Amino acid sequence: MSLLRRIERGGQGPEKPEQTSSKLTDPNRRTKVPKASTPTAPEGGGGSYHDLKVRVQNKLMAELDAGLDPHAPEVRTTIEELFTAILAEESIVLGRAERQRLFEAIVAEILGFGPLEPLLADDSVTEIMVNGPKNVYVERKGNLLRSNVTFEDDDHVLRVLDRIVAPLGRRIDESSPTVDARLPDGSRVNAVIRPIALCGPTITIRKFSKKPLTVEDLIRFGSITPEIAEFLRACVIGKLNIIVSGGTGSGKTTLLNVLSGFIPNDERIVTIENAAELQLRQEHVVTLESRPPNIEGRGAITIQDLVVNSLRMRPDRIVVGECRSGEALDMLQAMNTGHEGSLTTAHSNSPRDTLSRLEVMCLMAGMDLPVRAIREQVASAIDMIVHQERLRDGSRRIVKVTEIQGMEGDIITMSDIFEFEQTGIEAGKVIGRIRPTGLRPKFIEKIEDAGIHLPPSVFGIGMSRY
Repeated sequence: MSLLRRIERGGQGPEKPEQTSSKLTDPNRRTKVPKASTPTAPEGGGGSYHDLKVRVQNKLMAELDAGLDPHAPEVRTTIEELFTAILAEESIVLGRAERQRLFEAIVAEILGFGPLEPLLADDSVTEIMVNGPKNVYVERKGNLLRSNVTFEDDDHVLRVLDRIVAPLGRRIDESSPTVDARLPDGSRVNAVIRPIALCGPTITIRKFSKKPLTVEDLIRFGSITPEIAEFLRACVIGKLNIIVSGGTGSGKTTLLNVLSGFIPNDERIVTIENAAELQLRQEHVVTLESRPPNIEGRGAITIQDLVVNSLRMRPDRIVVGECRSGEALDMLQAMNTGHEGSLTTAHSNSPRDTLSRLEVMCLMAGMDLPVRAIREQVASAIDMIVHQERLRDGSRRIVKVTEIQGMEGDIITMSDIFEFEQTGIEAGKVIGRIRPTGLRPKFIEKIEDAGIHLPPSVFGIGMSRY
C-alpha cells in the first residue's frame, strides 16, 4: 500500500468514509477550496488527500493575496515550489503519478476552471452540461453521456462560474440569475443559477474547436459536398445576402464561420454577436459584442443597437451571429440599402419557417408595419437560405439550399436548389446525400458579374440525379 493510500485512509475529518473513498477513486474529482483564512487541515503531517490539497491551496491563495499576478507565467512555478515545500514539510512521499495528479488538480482549481479542465482539454467532447454539482454530462459524436466529473457543492460550481464571467465584465447572482458568456477560446457558455435553476447551478458549454473548422473539414465530415462548397463560395464572393437557418445545435455558427471565411481579404467586415464566437481569419475585421444591463438595469447595448451603429462604420460586410428579435428589421433594411453580402443565422425548422420567424422578429422591433410590407422587405433583401439540421445519428448536415425568388401576391416564392435525400440507416448512421434539384437559380447573374462561372453540372443540369 502506497503512502498516499495510508494518508487517504486516515484523518477522514468531518466527512463520511464512503464519501472520502468516492473522491479518491475518481481521478477527475475536484474538491472544495476553502478560504485561505479558514484552515481545515489537521496538524502534524496527518490528514486525508483532501486535507493535503487544501493546505497547498491555502498557502498559494495567501501568496496570491499578497500581490502575485495569477496570469503571470511564473505562477505555475510558484505553485510547484509551494507544493514541493509542503510535501517536504509534511514528510509525505508520493509516487510520480500521484504527485502529478495532485499538482494538476491544484493548478486547475487555482488558475483554471476546476473540474471542467479535463473536459475542456478533451477534443472528443463537443458540449459540457453541468446540472448541479453532482450531475455532469458531455456530448461525444452527437451522443449524450454522463461524466464521472463532479463538483463539491453549489459554491464550488459558482466559484468556477464566476471565474468564467468576471473577466468579461458580466455578472450572475440572485437578481440576475442567467448569463451568456464565452471562454477565452470562444466556446459559448450559458449559465442559470438558483432560484431559477432548482437543481443547482446549471452550466452549458458549447465547445469550439481549437482550430477553426474549414470547408475541407465539413466535406470530410459529410456535412456538405464539394459541389455545394464551390457554390456557396461563389455566392459569398458574389455578395448574396444569406441566412443560415436550423435548430439548436445544428451547426449554424460553425457554418457561418466557414462562409465568412470566403469573404475576400480586402473587404472591411463588421461582426455583431451576443458573445464573440466567430473566428474570422481576414485582416480587416471589427468585432462588436452586445452588453447586458448593469446592476441598476442601465447601460445595455443590444444587437439591434450594434446593427444600427455598424451602418456608420463603413462596412463592406455585416455578419450578425444570430437574429433573435427586432434587429432583424434593421438587418433587412441594411441589406436593402447597399450593404450586400451580409450573413446571419436564425433558429427555424425549415426555410419556410425562417421567413415566418423573420416576420415575427420584425414585428418585435415595435414598428406597426403591415405584414405585406415586411414580406416585401424580406423578399427583396434575402437571396438564399442555407438550412442545416442535426440528424438522428447526431451528424450535422446541410439539408436544403433555397433561393428566395420574389413575391407572388402576398406570398414569398421559394425554390430549392439543393436538397438532402436520405436513402437509409446503417449501423445507426443516416445514409444519404444532398443533391441538386436541377433548377438554376435566378441570382446566377450576380455570381457571374463577380467573374465566377459555375458549370451547369453543379446544379445537376445535363446529368442524371442518380
